[in-house]
Amino acid sequence: MVERTLGKGEVTSSILVTGFCEGNHLDMESQEKVALVTGASSGIGRAIALRLAEAGYRIAVCARRQEKLESLATEIQNLGAEVKTYQTNLRQEPEILEMFDAIRSEWGGVDVLINNAGLGHKQSLMEGATEAWRETLDVNVVALCICTREALRDMRAKGDRGHVVHISSMAGHRVPGSGMYSASKFAVRSLTEGLRQELRAAESSIRVSSISPGFVETEFAEKYTQSAEKARETYSQFPVLQPQDVAEAVLYVLSQPDHVQVHDILVRPTQQKS
Repeated sequence: MVERTLGKGEVTSSILVTGFCEGNHLDMESQEKVALVTGASSGIGRAIALRLAEAGYRIAVCARRQEKLESLATEIQNLGAEVKTYQTNLRQEPEILEMFDAIRSEWGGVDVLINNAGLGHKQSLMEGATEAWRETLDVNVVALCICTREALRDMRAKGDRGHVVHISSMAGHRVPGSGMYSASKFAVRSLTEGLRQELRAAESSIRVSSISPGFVETEFAEKYTQSAEKARETYSQFPVLQPQDVAEAVLYVLSQPDHVQVHDILVRPTQQKS
């Protein structure tokens, strides 16, 4: 795991807050809070990290592509926010634990976790490759659970407050054709409610939410189909969601007062039928 720390000069106690609509209480609440975004090197994760930086959070980002993280870190720094990058393979639990230990050492732990990292393979249940199935479940389910567990340790130590946000999919609400990918997102749906129930039983004030987008123009379709042409076909059918649209949904969830927990947001392109 490679870590890089960036800050604005020597100042570590103040964060520039920009881009907020009047009345949004995050401009006060988010200052000095730490948000960890997984899978932040591109697409939805990148957009969320930038939006939360605008909101005043200290930002920790992880992904496997260090050069992409470096570029993102520069953009976050230019917004006036502090940022740490972690080159992390989420299929390796020791790397996840090392990342959380580093965040605790530098910033005292995580206040907000955005479980964004995810992937899918176009592999059938009848003939698919075991390793492709395993990778889907390792990243979309197991890594999400490990990150959540570690973030909850921090949140409970910080007064039993915080927020876990899972970036799920409309595929967690119906099966569009890929059985294993949908299964992983149905699992996220179950894990969201299961964690909510555990937190309530523990009389915790920590909140958990899920956001389930439809078609979003990212690298996902090309990686899923292994075809740039098919990805273009997917995203040119009609105006699809942009990563920034999902980032705004995350901001909405986080901006709610303490007594409001948004459980799941389903957000589709207007013309998407399913």
